[in-house]
Amino acid sequence: MALRKVGVLLVNLGSPDAPTKYAVKAYLREFLSDPRVVEIPKLVWQAILRGVVLNTRPAKSAHAYRQIWTETGSPLTVITAAQAAALDLGDDVLVDWAMRYGNPSIPDRLTAMIDAGCDRVLIAPMYPQYSAATTATVFDKVAEVLGARRWQPALRTLPPWHDDPDYIAALKISIERQVAGLAFVPDVIVASFHSMPLATLTKGDPYHCQCQKTARLLGEALGRELVVSFQSKLGRAKWLEPSTEETLKRLGRDRKSVAVVTPGFVADNLETLEEIAIRGRAAFAEAGGTHFAALECLNTSDEGMILLRQLVRRQLEGWLPRD
Repeated sequence: MALRKVGVLLVNLGSPDAPTKYAVKAYLREFLSDPRVVEIPKLVWQAILRGVVLNTRPAKSAHAYRQIWTETGSPLTVITAAQAAALDLGDDVLVDWAMRYGNPSIPDRLTAMIDAGCDRVLIAPMYPQYSAATTATVFDKVAEVLGARRWQPALRTLPPWHDDPDYIAALKISIERQVAGLAFVPDVIVASFHSMPLATLTKGDPYHCQCQKTARLLGEALGRELVVSFQSKLGRAKWLEPSTEETLKRLGRDRKSVAVVTPGFVADNLETLEEIAIRGRAAFAEAGGTHFAALECLNTSDEGMILLRQLVRRQLEGWLPRD
């Protein structure tokens, strides 16, 4: 009888297969059709999505992706793959990765993991702060995959770690190391999180509160108060504020040096590399700021991988052989 294995599936948001209008359109169609992401009645939203959004946004987004694309693909997919490869948990644990939207898909990688002999699987969404539009939709897709199977593995999920002391410590190490390497001392450190519609907060989503707690704990660890802002607004509805773009413009008028950290992401992506590092820098400079730094996410740094290993090992307690 074949030995059974434990599986760990890292899941991040996703990316188009290429920085082209057609690849981006396919990606956005899947992403923006998720009712967890856009909470508008389906018939109304699909008319807007297919009639307007998918005819205007793909070209603009493809241009943005081309500015950050690497020889080996999208930064998010490249980094997530590297994180999975570096997460060595022993011969009895199979580590893989997937994207909620795009490729490799959750159905593909979860099925492959089960077929490889994994009868216990930890699903690990790579989101420190919980939101229905990110964490919950990962579980929705996993349930969809398993719902079509007669035999299912035992399942565990990685909870959010927005206030985990090890997470805060890893961010502190990463930020202090990067700031020490700058040619200037930032007057202000901005903690920018991905925004969400304000309605998600009023409906009970804990995301906003968890972002604020992360920033507070991180500021205490660094010994300085952080300026909190929210980026990547989509559409005309009211979203979480203040916006990162407006915050950087204001700081550009009042201060001369800024560093931006993005604690809601564990891997650099379009939002950090293009929206912050390129457009954010330009907005700050146009307002009068002179020194700007977009700090890297944890990625595959030593502190980042130590954290990821700690988080995963805790959830595998009782599944792994004792050392």
